[in-house]
Amino acid sequence: MKNRMIKYLTVTIGVIVSGCSNGQTTTAINGIQNTTKGITQEQSELIFNNTKTFPNNTQLSIALIKNGEVDFVGVKRTDDTIRRIENFREVFEIGSITKVFTATLLSDLVNNQTLELDGNIQDYVDFKIKLEEGITFKELANHTSGLPRLPSNLNLMLADRDNPYKDYDEEKLKEYLTTEIQLGQEPGVKYEYSNLGAGILGFELALITNTPYESLLQEKIFQKYKMSNSTSERERIESKLVKGLKPNGKEAPNWDFGALAGAGAIFSTAEDLSKFALAQFDNRNTELALTQAPTFKINDNMQIGLGWHILQRKNGRELIWHNGGTGGYTSSMALDLENKNGIIILSNVSAFNPNMRHIDQLCFALIDTLDNK
Repeated sequence: MKNRMIKYLTVTIGVIVSGCSNGQTTTAINGIQNTTKGITQEQSELIFNNTKTFPNNTQLSIALIKNGEVDFVGVKRTDDTIRRIENFREVFEIGSITKVFTATLLSDLVNNQTLELDGNIQDYVDFKIKLEEGITFKELANHTSGLPRLPSNLNLMLADRDNPYKDYDEEKLKEYLTTEIQLGQEPGVKYEYSNLGAGILGFELALITNTPYESLLQEKIFQKYKMSNSTSERERIESKLVKGLKPNGKEAPNWDFGALAGAGAIFSTAEDLSKFALAQFDNRNTELALTQAPTFKINDNMQIGLGWHILQRKNGRELIWHNGGTGGYTSSMALDLENKNGIIILSNVSAFNPNMRHIDQLCFALIDTLDNK
């Protein structure tokens, strides 16, 4: 991650795999400029300018939270015109924002004294992890475990590009942990973003509680915050799911995360994520407060809590932030805890789209518009 002010941050940390495309898209017509109810003209122009290069059938579902009050804005590109639609209850893959929820499950178990944040993950499983060094739960959640981005027995060159994780089951993850695991550096000393680490965290929390990952999400988070359209199991929300798009505008298959569900498997809506966001503003919520607290300094502009990245803004304020990207979707979520402001963007823009960085750019630009001038 390069050291730069977040207003110009274009690096996406939450993309599950990387790729490129030669797809070209013509510039769209602005059909939202005269329908700005609920948003300012400035916000309308930001939305259009950051979405005009995406293909037809692209949707963005946006929650704008100002002083703890939520407005929803949806747009869709149809026949080369970007128009307002109502899609705040439509479901999208949220990709790596899932990691915040996995870290929240960890925080719940820490608060309930089921495990210790600095506990060695080896001490909580009945098989031998092939490591001399100990990895803690905190190091899995804040990307300082020393683990690589992906396991060595998941070869993306041989996997199905349209659904690369679907065959990576618990047996393969256990095989990796017991026979192949290797660290790139000593745990706890360096930040290195790892989908594998978050996947192992979700896997181990399910083992410790003897409860499937999906059931943990429902019991500990989704039911608690009334997130009725959120799940890690696609069959639960199939009828409400917005189709993901490849860079060329064709439909992209959804991804199945198997044993690495904790890294990116969740589906959700702007409405549901806004409920989770509002809960983040309650400093009496010790479970969420623990995830927001800094655990490691990455550089002068960024720290990391548990799941959340903590960004230093040009105006001196802080944001907690995460984004996500999969084959058919890109997302971004940033919250100003002090002022109870936030932006959530869900989209069916592929992480392989050469302009996918515009989703993060739009997120940061929109939150700037919420600042008290």
